[in-house]
Amino acid sequence: MSLFTLLLGGDLTRTPALDAEIADSRIIAADSGMRHAALLGVMPELWVGDFDSEPDGMAEAYAWVPRRAFPADKDKTDGELAIAAALEAGATSLVLVGAFGGARPDHMFLHLAQALQLSEQGIKTRLTSGVQEGVPLLPGKRHRFDYPQKTLFSILGFSALSGLTVEGAKWPLDAVEVPFGSSLTLSNVVDGELAVTLKEGRALLVAHLSNDGEH
Repeated sequence: MSLFTLLLGGDLTRTPALDAEIADSRIIAADSGMRHAALLGVMPELWVGDFDSEPDGMAEAYAWVPRRAFPADKDKTDGELAIAAALEAGATSLVLVGAFGGARPDHMFLHLAQALQLSEQGIKTRLTSGVQEGVPLLPGKRHRFDYPQKTLFSILGFSALSGLTVEGAKWPLDAVEVPFGSSLTLSNVVDGELAVTLKEGRALLVAHLSNDGEH
């Protein structure tokens, strides 16, 4: 497995769990996501984007990192360009760091959708801010999670969901149908060994993590 960590422009909190997750991975920064490199103590092998949101002084601080520059009038976001660069380099697994929050909620939504698309293509993908993480839920698979008790989580449906089963939660579900746009699967709490199974549909689990190293 070839694991790549992509530094995106959203929020980030450094935690022991995040450090462990990205250890020994290859790093690519997307434009302003380079600011996370110092926080995480990592050195990207590539910096991509149109560099229209590059923080002051960052170019000098990372002058030795190879750049792949694109025009501002382009058809892809900087994050999408970073994903493409990672796949070109042989990535089979991705951690999208800084995928939540930030000044561009439209970009955050796109990151969630791209994570689903990548997972459907066989590229294991996880999104994180350090204190939030998103995990695509592939149909036909029983997804197990080792979150601490009382961890808050939601399941975001990107379509109508069929045969959704949630075990090990305060509000379990047993093969239910969830219409697109329903809030039924928001704000649940871990109560046992969390497992989620989906028969049909597109969904992503978002968990709110502690920042003390628990995962």
